[in-house]
Amino acid sequence: MSPSYLLALLPPPELAARVQAFHGAHGLRDAAAVPHITVKARSGLDAELTWAQRAREAIAAHPPVTVTIGGPRLFGNGSALYLHVDSPDVVRLHVALLDAIQPTQRFGYEGPHMTPHLSVALARKGVDLPALLAEAQVIFADLEADPVTFTAPGVALMRKPGPGGVYAPVEAWPLGG
Repeated sequence: MSPSYLLALLPPPELAARVQAFHGAHGLRDAAAVPHITVKARSGLDAELTWAQRAREAIAAHPPVTVTIGGPRLFGNGSALYLHVDSPDVVRLHVALLDAIQPTQRFGYEGPHMTPHLSVALARKGVDLPALLAEAQVIFADLEADPVTFTAPGVALMRKPGPGGVYAPVEAWPLGG
């Protein structure tokens, strides 16, 4: 099976470590094992990386991105437990990447209506997301009261080797603007 790719912002190391500790405490291992905020999902990103140069150029032309990460939430469709992200910059970067790459396929959640987020757990058999939400509300209560704000200097190219694998950063592409 061929690998899949996405483009993402990486959270501050301290927050990434907290999310990974939550994963470990709850036996979670899924495609979101490396904490990240997706700015371009895998749709239309072929394994041959024919889109990569256009993406690099769009990222280099975009200013650094300010991100505020808040408390835990569940998507209404039950697909994931996530930390809320408030960032018009993330949405602007996402739309700029869509414009540059012009993917032939897009997920329905892509576009100016996207919901930026940092996935904590993905829905799958044996994972009780509502129970995990209750735990996450305790562990990440500080983010609800005092969200973390940071400026991302670049975008990570993340690769998943195939089904059952996890996305991991393979390159960092600096934001410019």
